[in-house]
Amino acid sequence: MKVGIEVSKGYLRLRFPRALFNGNQKYLSLNLTDTPENQVVAELKVRQAELDILAGNFDFSLGKYKIQTTLVNIASKQKTYNLLSLWEKYTEFKKGQVEKSTLVRDYSIIEKRIRKFPTTNLNEAVLIRNHLLSIYSAETTKRTLKQLNACCNWAVLSQLIEINPFKDLNKGIKTRKKDSSILTFDREEIAIIIDAFRTNKYCHKYSPLPHSHYFGYVSLLFLTGCRPEEAVALKWKHISKTHITFAEAVPSDVRIRKNTKTHQTRLFPINDQLRELLNNIGHGEAEQLLFCNRNGREINSHNFLNRVWRPVLTRLVKDGLIRYYLPQYNCRHTFITICLEAGISVKQIADIVGNSPEVIYKHYSGVIKQLEVPAIF
Repeated sequence: MKVGIEVSKGYLRLRFPRALFNGNQKYLSLNLTDTPENQVVAELKVRQAELDILAGNFDFSLGKYKIQTTLVNIASKQKTYNLLSLWEKYTEFKKGQVEKSTLVRDYSIIEKRIRKFPTTNLNEAVLIRNHLLSIYSAETTKRTLKQLNACCNWAVLSQLIEINPFKDLNKGIKTRKKDSSILTFDREEIAIIIDAFRTNKYCHKYSPLPHSHYFGYVSLLFLTGCRPEEAVALKWKHISKTHITFAEAVPSDVRIRKNTKTHQTRLFPINDQLRELLNNIGHGEAEQLLFCNRNGREINSHNFLNRVWRPVLTRLVKDGLIRYYLPQYNCRHTFITICLEAGISVKQIADIVGNSPEVIYKHYSGVIKQLEVPAIF
């Protein structure tokens, strides 16, 4: 049963279900004017009454639901902090619990958005939601509201505010379903792409670096299925005679060296093809990068994607040498798909690429060629 809030002559009152009073309508005036702050206080009383109804402890005298003097302006707590100050406290609390790159990338982005909100008043959560929807996609809005909800949940538990105004605000926002199909290159296309980099097939004469500079990087993406941020983080200390150790990553947006996406170190076995590539690259000191930009630092995988990879593959598509353009991350999809089609177990693939078997089954099993049932006798 629901307890309602009404405004009567400018003052807030609670409306109780008729079923509680043999069909009679009962009201309780809170002696509070209709303001956003007092609406928060009224919501507290509604929640208290509804919980009592569910628990069988409802006070039919209604005295329990009157505003007590001990409730000294509960709304003032809500007014003490605005959304920005709460987010700053929440971010400080999360330091040491999340990766530094996550703080720089995700938390700072939310802070920048909050600073551009038309208001940071916690009582204007609906206005903030509508503002987000007016300038961002449904997906971005939903992600942002989830973050704000998490922040305010923490604030409630930390007794900084009484009510989370962002609770359930992301519900009802419809997002587009992601296409679960994964496109890949075939073996012939892999060879064509790698050869285009090796021979500088489409390299402009004024390019800062020849495309062949990235030959090893591109080849390793195809041969290991690692994430681009893991490939650019590789140092010679990560290379042994038998394995590559994937232990670190350098995301292009924050350029901070951190753990891999799964926070787990994994060993990737070196086969003859990969050994030949590593021998061709050469060898360096333990702390020296396998792949670097012209300044000797890690390759920025985002810049590489837009300035080198995309132009090369776009030309290959235009010249009819490959079927379609795919971003560099699809080298990973291609590797996993080829391994699946080769009959390698899902568990083994998951171990060497840093995924869970569940992810492999969900996203990749659909691209395996249709199996033929063998003859039994």
